[in-house]
Amino acid sequence: MSAMRWIKVAMACVLGVGVVAASGGGGNSPTEVTAFGLDERPRNVTCVAPARPGTTSTLALARAFPNLSFSLPVAMMQAPGAANHWYVVEKTGTVRRFAADDAANASSLVVDLTDRVDAGPNEAGLLGMAFHPEFGANGYVYLSYTGQAGGLRSYVSRFTSADGGASLDPDSEVVILSIDQPYGNHNGGHIAFGPDGYLYLGLGDGGSGGDPDGNGQNTHTLLGAMLRIDIDVSAEDWAAGMRYYIPPDNPFAASTGCGNGGGCPEIYAWGFRNPWRWSFDRDTGELWLGDVGQNQWEEVDRVERGGNYGWNIREGAHCYDAGSCASAGLIEPVAEYDHSVGRSITGGYVYRGGAIAALHGTYLYADFSSGRIWGLAQGGQGLGLPRQLLDTSHSIAAFAEANDGELYLLDYGPGHVHRLVQDAGGGIDDFPRQLSETGCVDPATPSQPAPGMIPYAINAPFWSDGADKERFLALPDGAHVGVANDGDWSFPIGTVLMKHFRLGGELVETRLFVRHDDGDWAGYSYEWNDAQTDAVLVEGGRAKDINGQTWTYPSADECLQCHTAAAGRSLGLETAQLNTDFTYPSTGRSANQLATLQHIGIFDESGAGLANPDTVPMLAAPFGAGDREQRARAYLHSNCAQCHRPTGGTASSMDLRYATTLAATNTCDVFPEGLDLGINLARLIAPGEPGRSLLAARTARRDGYAMPPLGSHLVDDLGVALIEEWIQELTTCP
Repeated sequence: MSAMRWIKVAMACVLGVGVVAASGGGGNSPTEVTAFGLDERPRNVTCVAPARPGTTSTLALARAFPNLSFSLPVAMMQAPGAANHWYVVEKTGTVRRFAADDAANASSLVVDLTDRVDAGPNEAGLLGMAFHPEFGANGYVYLSYTGQAGGLRSYVSRFTSADGGASLDPDSEVVILSIDQPYGNHNGGHIAFGPDGYLYLGLGDGGSGGDPDGNGQNTHTLLGAMLRIDIDVSAEDWAAGMRYYIPPDNPFAASTGCGNGGGCPEIYAWGFRNPWRWSFDRDTGELWLGDVGQNQWEEVDRVERGGNYGWNIREGAHCYDAGSCASAGLIEPVAEYDHSVGRSITGGYVYRGGAIAALHGTYLYADFSSGRIWGLAQGGQGLGLPRQLLDTSHSIAAFAEANDGELYLLDYGPGHVHRLVQDAGGGIDDFPRQLSETGCVDPATPSQPAPGMIPYAINAPFWSDGADKERFLALPDGAHVGVANDGDWSFPIGTVLMKHFRLGGELVETRLFVRHDDGDWAGYSYEWNDAQTDAVLVEGGRAKDINGQTWTYPSADECLQCHTAAAGRSLGLETAQLNTDFTYPSTGRSANQLATLQHIGIFDESGAGLANPDTVPMLAAPFGAGDREQRARAYLHSNCAQCHRPTGGTASSMDLRYATTLAATNTCDVFPEGLDLGINLARLIAPGEPGRSLLAARTARRDGYAMPPLGSHLVDDLGVALIEEWIQELTTCP
């Protein structure tokens, strides 16, 4: 049997409102409300997460240093010639170190620069670190970060260690290079020494969405370019204030400055949108780079001196502006992929380790949003086609190369380190292809849940193109749900969440979102047959016309792009969402869901406070009665906040969670960090002016600029009206 692309639940896997006698979403219960809707927890002997579908992969990720986690790690490395320690760069402004062979895995602080690092925007912060090739002799370490000095700026600074790398003196900073940043995104920031001994710095185009100023094609700015400088300045020139030389073979080395003549002398190559992680092949010296795309294409570039890589004329190998696509002189990407399989590339390394012989010479890269990892093999005939190596649930912010050539990956949200290892793979593939075989439904009547399923509803549903939804939860017997301080719920291994979708009363899809035995979540989509007797597992995403309406069965990678780790994966299952009455079909009784679930023993001790729902938050029903701002904020929480929150993986610094104050959402009277859709005087939210508000404009679209960006073909007219009316009522920002 050929390998299948296993489907993961898209966007709304765990959001929505039940339709089986449910009173969620702000409606009144059709029956008398009682203390508890269920008397006891149903036994669940059939609906437990099955083993993952079989795979032929011989690779796996293993948690390295399991006792360690870091705060938003963006880089990890070892010092030249010293494999005894690892250094981890944390976006917030700190560097930590730990011993590679320490079983306890205790880390120590190397330097704290939080007093000068501006890590507020999602793509800003402490972004890069490079040891001088002669670090052992001179103690020099270079850090790349964004800071505020009359506006956002990128800095590359030299720091000195007097103790072999155990610490860096923050007062030893000498700024080598600084560049104005017009926006808080597309900052790039990675630095590394090349095999030629020069220091390289990758910078994005400065933000502004489609790069309307053409920074990628403007060689008179340092933005949108790969820079190369010689930092080994003589003592005499250093004393005179010179911090670097220009390598004589840089493309514009003869220029005396960015505004004088041919271009900026620091530029090595240009035409990049946002180079997010790049590396040198330790055997060949070739420079490999992952460039994050705009609307549709992510690309891999093999960078040459003086090369123009096309942005913003092209995105990947495709015209970005169809009206102007003069491609003469542009260098093609060596690989690309579209946004059906991922949305934010993370460049990696050419594998030169010894543990996985089959990967030798293969360039590895990943996608931050989908967790996919690819390999691009090289051979006597040049480059082969990219091959997917792994499909993970990790938010891969960076690869790391050990001094011995073995590769590691950084999982951004939880801050874990994983190692790429050899794996036997190829397990028996007995994953259920029919919904009736899953154990989560009545096999004789698959439209009905199995006895162990617990139905539920939520207050603020996710927009799913007008579909009605029924929702169910199944836990392994004896397992419990944890409740975090912010009201999010955590689920045990073996959990299955199920949702039926109906259009015009007919079942069209059922999605299972499951937590496998490896601890990772995955989703599976089943398409109902016309006779409504069963549903079949969908192999790969596809769209289908249903009575004149396009319906999307999500692809394997669209699921975790919205079911983010930052949002706890399960999304709708949180305290404020389930704090509402629900009528339980098995008893006919209507009762508060939190009180009922606590009564039947679903929660561990962290859920004790849910016995009294009046003491915990309740999310407003967007289309019910009550305060319009609260209803609009609830709508944004369900439809947007899974990504638009800290560590959510977007380029924006918006935080649209319901509990975030409006002032802290970073939206009110805030300039867009990226595109403005051509709106004059655009703001994310312009008080009293929905026509100038990108938040409203993008909600009302269903093109490449739509929000949410996946899985929907119809505008939610009621939702758009709610957002516009709320913005119209705003008179000022808090």
